Amino acid sequence: MIWLVIGIAVWCAVHFIPSLARGFRARMIDRFGEKQYKLAFALAILASVALMVVGWRTAAFWDVYNPPEWGRPIASALILIAFLLFALAHSPTNVKRVLRHPQLTGLIVWAIGHLLANGDILSVVLFGGLGVWAVAEIVLINRREGAWVKPEPVPISAEIRPVLIGVLVFVAFFAAHPYLFGVSPMGDGG
Repeated sequence: MIWLVIGIAVWCAVHFIPSLARGFRARMIDRFGEKQYKLAFALAILASVALMVVGWRTAAFWDVYNPPEWGRPIASALILIAFLLFALAHSPTNVKRVLRHPQLTGLIVWAIGHLLANGDILSVVLFGGLGVWAVAEIVLINRREGAWVKPEPVPISAEIRPVLIGVLVFVAFFAAHPYLFGVSPMGDGG
């Protein structure tokens, strides 16, 4: 479990640097350059993910709560929404006129979906931890960047490609979930 917690802590610490450690960030960029800073940032994130994977695979499993029976179907719908928000966040879309942070909002939705479907300690730590991080990150980014200036509207057709990508990636992850993560999103019998 400790590796999972360390992985989440590293993920959070690295992502909080632009908001909470601007001076440190500036010194690192001055000393090593923008490219090297970004490379170190990316490597630290990859290391945090590796620690989370090792932590997940080696930690003891026990139930914290019994998820509701309706949790799994609702979770699937929420995770589809999360994938759509991730895809829509990377293009000029009208979603960005409604949500200031569609990708972080998608991560929160993803975390909630998993917590509705899973009541074990590993899920609480991983999905709960990343969900809390995403909320904190939204607060910190908003504080750092100030007032939100909504982007100009775009034609509805701009939403089609990201939505299709989001749906296709969701379907691929849904189908591959048992092989990638050892658990069927349909439940024990699915």
